[in-house]
Amino acid sequence: MNLREHAVLMAAYNRWMNDKVYAAAAQLPHEAIAADRGAFFGSILGTLNHLLVADQVWLHRFAAHPSRFAALDPIRARPRPLDIAAIVHDRLPPLRAEREALDALIETWAAELSESDLDHALDYASMKGVPSRRRFGSVLMHFFNHQTHHRGQTTTLLTQAGVDVGATDLLGLIANVDGD
Repeated sequence: MNLREHAVLMAAYNRWMNDKVYAAAAQLPHEAIAADRGAFFGSILGTLNHLLVADQVWLHRFAAHPSRFAALDPIRARPRPLDIAAIVHDRLPPLRAEREALDALIETWAAELSESDLDHALDYASMKGVPSRRRFGSVLMHFFNHQTHHRGQTTTLLTQAGVDVGATDLLGLIANVDGD
């Protein structure tokens, strides 16, 4: 599997897991998902908002790639987020709707990538304005890893609230192959 194929798989995993996490969160009353549980972003809702905002921050950076990915045009049209802890939506249904739209965009964009795109260097600045120049493929793997990290936190918070998200392993999306 090349890096492009891995990115497509990770985009599918991102959507699959977000669907599961949001379905689990929807089983709880608003007060339970908004309650401060001592997590880095406070609540289940705070953590889900962070994931959405962080993905938008990275997609804005990816939109500056020399390939000018057409799938990222909707991101270019939106203002760049300024606060990774921002509460974009204080209720789950509109947050879920925006998440679903963003996940569809990520899958479309991942399918647009080429191996040569991934070998490019990406110039961007951190939220504090610190400039960076890193291999795009490696930064893309960070993007997907960041999602997995915070979804793991969210599944823990959901479990503590009494809701089981179910299987979360990437293995759930990897097909079996016939033996040789």
